[in-house]
Amino acid sequence: MTLRSWLLALALAPLLTAQNKNPSKTLDIYWVDVEGGGATLIVTPQGQSLLVDTGNPAPDDRDARRIFEAAKLAGLARIDYLLITHFHGDHAGGVPALAKLIPIDHFLDHGDSIETNTPMGAKLFADYQAVAQGKRTTLKPGDKLPLKGLDATVVSANGATIAKPINGGGAPNPFCNVADTKPADTTENQRSAGFLLTYGKFKFLDLGDLTWDKEMELSCPNNKLGTVTIFQATHHGFFRGYSGAPAHVLALQPQVLMVNNGPRKGWDASAFDMMQKSKGLEGIWQIHQALASDAAHNVDPRMIANTEETAQCQGHWIKASIDSSGKFTITNSRTGFSQTYTAR
Repeated sequence: MTLRSWLLALALAPLLTAQNKNPSKTLDIYWVDVEGGGATLIVTPQGQSLLVDTGNPAPDDRDARRIFEAAKLAGLARIDYLLITHFHGDHAGGVPALAKLIPIDHFLDHGDSIETNTPMGAKLFADYQAVAQGKRTTLKPGDKLPLKGLDATVVSANGATIAKPINGGGAPNPFCNVADTKPADTTENQRSAGFLLTYGKFKFLDLGDLTWDKEMELSCPNNKLGTVTIFQATHHGFFRGYSGAPAHVLALQPQVLMVNNGPRKGWDASAFDMMQKSKGLEGIWQIHQALASDAAHNVDPRMIANTEETAQCQGHWIKASIDSSGKFTITNSRTGFSQTYTAR
């Protein structure tokens, strides 16, 4: 080595050491406000992106534009994978508009819609097919989502659920002893594709609008899913009792509940009261203030992203950044308030 090379190496050594000590990139999850629909954007530490649902087909492409803004904020030039949990307008309606704003490489879904017997249902699915043609993959329980550096297991799809426990699950569920049952749902909600994402100790569960009967399949007599870190409250906050079976929800023992409700859709007082019984719950965050409920049945305003009716709503998001150590920070874009937790 020449003297010049040696001096250059010596000068660069502190910089290289500092670079090596920089923490690895985080797993980031954005909950985008689509006014009581569903849109959850996941960006892995390796830079892969998974968008779960696309919100409503608003005349001004409101929901697609909000998702696009979140994608730009995350530094994305394209969506690697779009997972549509089920074919209802508040989950799949934004697909055509979003595809015009940002390239979407792959489409994941539970299979064909079962609600094409109505003009609205037929158009929704036809519009989706036109965009996704040649790029669709049908999911089934037990499949792994193609995300590097973490595990994401499909736990429900097309009316079926996983046969064997995962995530340390399998123990008898004591909440089943007094659990109510309901008839099988016959809509697209019951077909929802749901998954459990695991990154070290951190576990995130998103089941779309999965219905009570399928929740009970996952939880009784044995809890097949174990416990989770963040649970995205099913069906916009356990909508009208169609979802949110207590035997299922309480067995999951989430540390944090994320509620993607609308101003007057989901997250009613009974759902709020149920979650107060959840063992180990450390926080609840709401995309919207539940305007039909009183202050006692809404969380700390610092943890609510939007407080207005839809017409006045600015579409603020909530973001979680998860470190490989298990620490994660949730931030409300409206208030700037952040809270840090440690995955158990």
